[in-house]
Amino acid sequence: MESVTKKFRTLPLSILAFVFVFALLQFQCQRFSEKKIETEKLSLQPKEGQKLAAFAEGCFWCSEHIFESIPGVTEVVSGYAGGHTKNPNYELVNTETTGHAETVLVYYDPSKIDFAELCRIFFLSHDPTTFHRQGPDEGSSYRSILFYSSELELKIAKSIQKEIEKKQIWKNPIVTEYQELKDFYQAESYHQNFIKNNPNQSYVQAVSIPRYQEFQSRYNLYRKSLDESK
Repeated sequence: MESVTKKFRTLPLSILAFVFVFALLQFQCQRFSEKKIETEKLSLQPKEGQKLAAFAEGCFWCSEHIFESIPGVTEVVSGYAGGHTKNPNYELVNTETTGHAETVLVYYDPSKIDFAELCRIFFLSHDPTTFHRQGPDEGSSYRSILFYSSELELKIAKSIQKEIEKKQIWKNPIVTEYQELKDFYQAESYHQNFIKNNPNQSYVQAVSIPRYQEFQSRYNLYRKSLDESK
């Protein structure tokens, strides 16, 4: 029987390179997760003149960076939502047993941007057709969830999903969950503004920045198509 070592040596270089990069990214995420810092349950009452929304769409480092770039968004907080365990932390959530997903809480000025546009950004800034996966990250903590705070928001969100589907942005069926936003736990402090504070980190360079650039291109084309259809 051919040895495992020999089989590994005969793998194409492209596959070996992928395995190496994936292992490196996992190591980098694990290295940061070893920091033990308390999480905090946040109030879901926004400041006067603001509203809030919450979205889970894979790694919150990526999502935070994307939503922070949007005019009208005043603050973005990385954290955990959608689960059943009290006071989750990064290590617990990554065991895939708490029910939580990495989520961003988005504070915005409704006079400059509305919930519908944030939903468009959500559906265009990640692949909502991948079940329990986003890019190199796999597991229920990376699943796609659109949170809502009222029946009106749920109605708006579903109408935007239909709009996206009609435009055929994604080839496969959308698997996004809809959940009422009940609790949000702010993630450990080292996760906040992660890309800004760690611009040269390997995951940021290999995953976050390319994802942000792809979103920008996709979103600009989508907005142009909407404007032309008016």
